[in-house]
Amino acid sequence: MNRLPANPFTDPTMVAGYEAWYETSGRRADRLEKALLKRLLAGFSWARTLLEVGCGPGHFTRWFGEQGLQATGLDLSPPMLAEAARLGNLPYVQGDALALPFRDGAFDLVALITTLEFVPDPIQALAEATRVARHGLILGVLNRQSLLAWRRKRSGEALWQMARFFTPTELVCLVQRAAAGKWVKIVWRTTLWPVWPGELPLPWGGFIGMAVKLVSYKEGREK
Repeated sequence: MNRLPANPFTDPTMVAGYEAWYETSGRRADRLEKALLKRLLAGFSWARTLLEVGCGPGHFTRWFGEQGLQATGLDLSPPMLAEAARLGNLPYVQGDALALPFRDGAFDLVALITTLEFVPDPIQALAEATRVARHGLILGVLNRQSLLAWRRKRSGEALWQMARFFTPTELVCLVQRAAAGKWVKIVWRTTLWPVWPGELPLPWGGFIGMAVKLVSYKEGREK
């Protein structure tokens, strides 16, 4: 089986146009995705620090910082990190999602926003995220059983041909396997519906937002 590259975002043309997409054709998607992520973040009101894995040019890293978090971005791509540093004054680190260069529990939260689609081993990336996170994960993933995913695959663009999308059920299973015996509480919703301008707890919206709370053994037993 062919393995996907750890990070396909190294083309200078793609780097240059990545941020511009959010201000043009991606404006609606950006607004709806952030609204859902903000709803999920509310479940971690005590969190102070966050690592975004696969931060690209830092679009969401900067947004997490605007939400009051001490945000750090990590990416494997030097061109993406250079663009992130140009666009915002936050700490950025070059590193691999499959082997995060941080100690256990280094951050309150770890976020992966449209990152799992492009890593060669999603379970290992999630296992590393749960290792580094003290309290939980915030995930944003494109939904395989949505019209959006179908359109992305039909576009013929090389980026989307190499992406792997997941359904909400598949994403829950990946998280549970990656947690390796840790107790987790999972909440998810989807947005980017063709007509509905919000989010719903139904599995067909184009973007899955998921909050994964890492809980103690005692809390897990009391679920």
